[in-house]
Amino acid sequence: MAKESMKAREVKRAKMVAKYAAKRAKLKAEGDYEALQALPKNASPVRLHNRCSITGRPKGFIRQFGISRIQFREMASKGLIPGVKKASW
Repeated sequence: MAKESMKAREVKRAKMVAKYAAKRAKLKAEGDYEALQALPKNASPVRLHNRCSITGRPKGFIRQFGISRIQFREMASKGLIPGVKKASW
């Protein structure tokens, strides 16, 4: 389980990226890189990191489901993910 502060920090970054997205696009199109540098660091989408929506785990993230590999395995074993079943042969 990730610390609540880490989850909150990631949410804060996502909001800031959304807030400055239009302004960043405009400045990039104009080629005004000095003004782009003046924007907050966390306004850059590169600084976002995918996290598990359940536990907040930053590694082993499966994009298609939005959860970590560990949660995916547990949920798939319990039959909580539609269309996914454990392979056996």
